[in-house]
Amino acid sequence: MIVNGIGALNLKPGLGDTATDLLQGGVAPATAGNLGTSFAEAVSQAASKTVSTMQNAEQVSLQALKGDADTRQVVDAVMSAQQALQTAVAIRDKVVSAYLEVSRMGI
Repeated sequence: MIVNGIGALNLKPGLGDTATDLLQGGVAPATAGNLGTSFAEAVSQAASKTVSTMQNAEQVSLQALKGDADTRQVVDAVMSAQQALQTAVAIRDKVVSAYLEVSRMGI
């Protein structure tokens, strides 16, 4: 995903990183470390979190095939990966929709 030129946009302090919060399942407290997070960084973090969740589900599934993980662990990992993927797709759809809306605006 190319996000050149969007990095200058900053999220408002205290609102949290919505994309990452959705993928992590909660709201992170506002600290000095995440107050200046740019939109590009937020999208990058959300994508990284989604990929790591998917990789974790794959690893747990492979462990189950080898007999090292039980069914409950596999189900939890796969459900978490499914939720992360659905969230990523929803965010992508919103970004594309916003882009199309802005592209239709007259100058």
